[in-house]
Amino acid sequence: MNKKVIIFSAPSGAGKSTVVGHLLKTFPFLEFSISATSRAPRGNERNGVEYYFFSQEQFRDLIAKDAFVEYEEVYPGSFYGTLKSEVERIWAKGHVILFDIDVKGGVNLKRIFGDKALSVFVKPPSVEELRRRLVGRGTDSPEAIEKRVAKAEEELKFEPQFDRILENDVLEKTLAEADEIVKNFTGR
Repeated sequence: MNKKVIIFSAPSGAGKSTVVGHLLKTFPFLEFSISATSRAPRGNERNGVEYYFFSQEQFRDLIAKDAFVEYEEVYPGSFYGTLKSEVERIWAKGHVILFDIDVKGGVNLKRIFGDKALSVFVKPPSVEELRRRLVGRGTDSPEAIEKRVAKAEEELKFEPQFDRILENDVLEKTLAEADEIVKNFTGR
C-alpha cells in the first residue's frame, strides 16, 4: 500500500485552509487528518468532524498510552495532536493523508514520516499583505492581529525546513500549483 502524507503549514492568514479545501474537493484520494485537542468545541464544531475533543485528563492518558504520532502543548493545558488510529484509519482506505497543521507541527510531522511525507509551506506575498488579509477578515481585534502578525514573522523563519514553498499571491495560480504538487508527489 502506498502510505503517503502531504503536510500543509502556514502562518495564519496565508491561505492554507483555502488551498487544503480546494485539494480535498479536487482529489478524492486525499483525506483530511482530524486532529485531537483538549480544548472545548467552538461554535458549531463537532467531535470527529473538525477535531476529536478530549478533556485534559483524557489527552494526558492517551499520551501515556503512546496513542499519538505527535502532539504539542500549545498553551498550558491546551493540547493538540495526531492520533495513530487516525493515520491508520485513512491509510487502511488506501488514501493519502492531508494535514493542515501549524508550522512547528508540520516540521515535526515531516521528521516523523520522512520520505513518506511532502511538506508544503504556504506563504503570503509579504507580511504587509498578511496584515491586510487578517484585517479584512474582520474577526480579530487590532491587538490580536498584531499578535498573529508577530507570530507569522517567527513562523516565516521555518520556510527553509519545508520541501516545497507555495507563495499565495494570486489564488488561481496558487491552486493550480498546489494541484501540480499533489499530482507529482502521489503519481495520481
